Amino acid sequence: MQIINEEKVMKKDVSNENLLVQYGKDAEARVNNAIKHLRVGKGILLVDSPERENEGDYIFPAQTMTVSNMAQTIRECSGIVCLCIRQNQADRLGLKLMTNHNTSAYGTNFTQSIEAAVGVTTGVSAHDRIQTIKIAIEEASTASDIHIPGHVFPLISKENGVLERAGHTEGSVDLVSLAGFNPCAVLCELTNVDGTMARLTGIVDFANANETVVISIDDIISYRKQKGLLSPIIQELHR
Repeated sequence: MQIINEEKVMKKDVSNENLLVQYGKDAEARVNNAIKHLRVGKGILLVDSPERENEGDYIFPAQTMTVSNMAQTIRECSGIVCLCIRQNQADRLGLKLMTNHNTSAYGTNFTQSIEAAVGVTTGVSAHDRIQTIKIAIEEASTASDIHIPGHVFPLISKENGVLERAGHTEGSVDLVSLAGFNPCAVLCELTNVDGTMARLTGIVDFANANETVVISIDDIISYRKQKGLLSPIIQELHR
């Protein structure tokens, strides 16, 4: 059994809180600030616990993400662009899990990678990845509208979001749903210029340079509990 040093965790949490307070005095304020930024077309940075992956993902609502947003994401992040969706949308597209024996550290629900069946060339450009995402999130889309494999990597969110799994997948779907968008989000892990993973100070620097905000998965958990949002956040897909 792993023994967690509570004093060490507390010190890290306090440090995180000190860095994030510039985006809001508490969890509710930070989540509301993030929602405001998403609604005006900006991406936001979502961080998890230092004891977990300790990374920041650049998050956009799939519904409104632009080619320009995607180009910046490809430049600044890891290049592994993921589309976070609910199980029902994966079922509509006929997507199977990448593996039936998931041994990843945090049980990330990758499906088969996808490409739009029409409107793309190589599939890897910013335009083509946006085209794939737009097709994939359409309520009317089915398995015939996509090709497998491709250059976009769907992730299936747990039904009750961060209250069921404290991951970036669930945090991003919860957040865009709270902002009034359909429950599909695009994420990619922020990296440094040397290819290493960006940590909190670098994530904050990137957010401030791009006039956006950083919030934590713990903020979303606290927000949902404070607001009594204990059941799955249901937001219908928009055509």
